[in-house]
Amino acid sequence: METSELLKKVRKIEIKTKGLSKQVFSGEYHSAFKGRGMAFSEVRNYIPGDEIRTIDWNVTARFNEPYVKVFEEERELTVMLIVDISGSESFGSDDLLKREFIAEIGAVLAFSATQNNDKIGAILFSDQIELYIPPKKGRKHILRIIRELIEFKPNSTLTNVGEVLQNFNNLIKKRAIAFLISDFLESKLENALKITAKKHDLIALRIFDAREKELPDTGMTLFSDSETGQNKWINTSSKSVRDIYYNNFLSREHGILESFKKSKVDHANICLQSGYIYPLMNLFKKR
Repeated sequence: METSELLKKVRKIEIKTKGLSKQVFSGEYHSAFKGRGMAFSEVRNYIPGDEIRTIDWNVTARFNEPYVKVFEEERELTVMLIVDISGSESFGSDDLLKREFIAEIGAVLAFSATQNNDKIGAILFSDQIELYIPPKKGRKHILRIIRELIEFKPNSTLTNVGEVLQNFNNLIKKRAIAFLISDFLESKLENALKITAKKHDLIALRIFDAREKELPDTGMTLFSDSETGQNKWINTSSKSVRDIYYNNFLSREHGILESFKKSKVDHANICLQSGYIYPLMNLFKKR
């Protein structure tokens, strides 16, 4: 991708998602992800209705009138985007591929985090950690994350969520809010999710294209597995073939949703064609 085209895409995503995070997500994000506790901020004059237990008796005695302690929420959380950039994430039946769609989601979360004074970092992965961007604040930092989400080329087309989560746990020692963004085509992820969820506040965002659910009737069609590179002709006019494809999707969906449930990981299913605003809003409101 040419530099000018990439910059245009990054700028377009910034304008769209920065506005969304301010107008829609910032308050919901703040409510959904609490800080580390309450820290002393200042003292002020007592106002009728203030709780007696907040009175600062030393200051009250010094000035011979009642003063109360004011506390504020300690925020500055660390937010990590753990993003699957393997071959399957390049699948997209519409103009907007999954990678660009995921970049928008990442940008919304990043701007929401920074507006709440939280640091944001990212891990881009395949079957290994391909790129680690340490948590920081600032617009330039967020724009770099967006750029990498769109353009970064992984060394591997395979996926191994379990291995990457283990490496993430070793890399980030302090408790963080971790958004795991993937299509979750793997099976047997329950243990890896459970271990990470005990150490971090783990949230799974499952991204899928509507075409992954149902095959259109387009006759003999050549399909290519973007992770393995294998090609195969499939007769999509066959009802039994379409039924098998649909049932396989439901089976995979049931398996991953069970893994989320058993590992107690909050999650949202986000369809490429339906958008991410309502799934994210619903996710934040449920927390």
